[in-house]
Amino acid sequence: MAKNYKASLGFIFVTVLIDMIGIGIIIPVLPSLIESLIDGGLSDASRYGGWLMFSYAFMQFLFAPLLGSLSDKYGRRPILLMSLFGLGVDFIFHAYAPTIGLLFVGRLLAGMTGASYTVASAYIADISTPDKKAQNFGLIGAAFGLGFIIGPSIGGIASEWGIRAPFFVAAGLSFLNFLYGLFILPESHKKENRRNIELKRANPFGSLLHLRKHPFIAGFIISFFLIYIAGQSVQSTWSFFTMYRFNWDEKMVGYSLTLVGIIVAAVQAGLVRIIVNKIGEKRTVLLGMSFWVTGLILFALATESWMMFAFILPYCLGGIAGPTLQGIISNQVADSEQGELQGALTSIMSITNILGPLLMTSIFYAFTQDNAPFEFPGAAFMAGAIVMLVSLLTVIRPLNKIRDSADEAELKRPAEVK
Repeated sequence: MAKNYKASLGFIFVTVLIDMIGIGIIIPVLPSLIESLIDGGLSDASRYGGWLMFSYAFMQFLFAPLLGSLSDKYGRRPILLMSLFGLGVDFIFHAYAPTIGLLFVGRLLAGMTGASYTVASAYIADISTPDKKAQNFGLIGAAFGLGFIIGPSIGGIASEWGIRAPFFVAAGLSFLNFLYGLFILPESHKKENRRNIELKRANPFGSLLHLRKHPFIAGFIISFFLIYIAGQSVQSTWSFFTMYRFNWDEKMVGYSLTLVGIIVAAVQAGLVRIIVNKIGEKRTVLLGMSFWVTGLILFALATESWMMFAFILPYCLGGIAGPTLQGIISNQVADSEQGELQGALTSIMSITNILGPLLMTSIFYAFTQDNAPFEFPGAAFMAGAIVMLVSLLTVIRPLNKIRDSADEAELKRPAEVK
């Protein structure tokens, strides 16, 4: 039993890892590709980049709950395989797209099948005991981190063969991932836990409204939403900011994201478990969010290239908060509804991916354009820090209402003494 459990974790880890390598490959070249298609500069390209992210996120927002519900009905494996195959087709579409309009079409198609995070999270929930969920959700974060170690580095190197070359590499990896899942990945969702699809719940609005069934997690959901809005300040503007502020090229962007990946992988693969065991889930969430606020402020105020590399450390240490908060939320919901819950959480993330890139790239553009009131390329990072601080303050109250592993240990201590 333990062997099958470890094997399943390994399967889903590698699946998400290869998926993220494919996505990470294209990050360093995306600004240059947009510039070439619009015949404009980085400031203008950042606005198109925001709308491209919006297109993907909007379609994912619409379709993630449906795919999550389908995985509750038919199992995680077939839905995950469909997502992986769709991503490979999308990368090929990007590689050949001759206009910015067709690039948008590719993003729309990718969003429709982009269920990997939803189903991978439901998969982890299926095979995890309540006390292991934070640790195991951290494995998904570690796979993301490792993907960003390998992906941007490959993307920076492949860009020497042209700004479209990384898309072909990404497509190849996605299809390899599909084949891996087809022949290796086992099903995790037991037949006795499956449920019929209800269309009123298998859509983003019904899925989100269904969260009202769990009013206790409302505060956590609001904080979860704000975390991902704040995180878009980095995801949406990192390449544009570093190229604008420090004249970085695609290789340097790739190297910086590789460092991000190394630290994120270390934090989420090992540090989450250690910190949770030491101080409990509640303090882990608060500590991690404090690191995030600090890192974003430091990014905003950086004046030298080396500072960006140094400030990556406190920002990435914030990664102990995400999987821990997700584990807390998951523990409040029945096993038969984990796919629907993860679909709802993915819809919330998609909303942040809709609003966040537009907001953050608009802030970047507003403070870097020729008519800016004053030049402040780090304005998006500072906005992210403010939003993250609000999220931290929001989560304190609901955290105080739950009992975590540290509280349980404290309750047991007097009995042990006796």
